[in-house]
Amino acid sequence: MLYEYKFLISLLFTIVVEVITLFVIIKYFFKKEKIKNSLLFFTGFLCSFATLPYLWFIIPLILQTRLPYILIGEAFVILIESFIIFFMLKLNYKKSIIISFICNLASFLLGLLLLNL
Repeated sequence: MLYEYKFLISLLFTIVVEVITLFVIIKYFFKKEKIKNSLLFFTGFLCSFATLPYLWFIIPLILQTRLPYILIGEAFVILIESFIIFFMLKLNYKKSIIISFICNLASFLLGLLLLNL
């Protein structure tokens, strides 16, 4: 399968997992009922859509070894997505980082699980 097709499948998977995770965290753990579902969906979509192309196409040009690629790439993604969450959802930055970390951890671990099945 072409790398670009794998990317598109991963993008769709990441959007689904991270949007669902974002909804669960905001609505059930942080109890932010005032945040509209449409804004949550758009924020989750924007986070994944804004960062995954860099993780797949730009960062591999800089980092060729697996562990630095994962650590630095995911740290970059969490940082950028936390800024998006901070500005879009009007949450404090500490919550934004926690949310971004959990969403990315969920998609990363589920992706590993599915690859190993």
